[in-house]
Amino acid sequence: MSKAEEIQAFLEREFPQTKCTVVAVGGRGSTLRHEVGVAELRPGGTVSGPVMMAVADVAIYVAILGEIGIVPLAVTTSLNVNFLRKPSADAAIVGECKLLKLGRSLVVGEVSLYSEGDDEPVAHVVGTYSIPRSA
Repeated sequence: MSKAEEIQAFLEREFPQTKCTVVAVGGRGSTLRHEVGVAELRPGGTVSGPVMMAVADVAIYVAILGEIGIVPLAVTTSLNVNFLRKPSADAAIVGECKLLKLGRSLVVGEVSLYSEGDDEPVAHVVGTYSIPRSA
């Protein structure tokens, strides 16, 4: 089983509510895909902010798990989102994460979010995670 498959199985088991699919993981990064449903749209045909924030949060988490292994108690300590443009209501949200700092107790990652098929990002996210001491 590949690292991406192992992490995907973990997410499905522990976070069954997530619709994120792990596309790639490794090299201090990850790529995720989230198929957008009608219930996740806002007036005007835009993807809701909470959906985009969730994709970014999971992308950072997956990148961390790809580096340190499955550590369920790693938690978000901050998440800063800059919404840049309206995402397409007809396309999945794709999150591309790179870890900027991978310390023993804190990890900082940045995520660019895209509407699938568009090269222009719809949001830029920076997040910090706390790693439990036992990891």
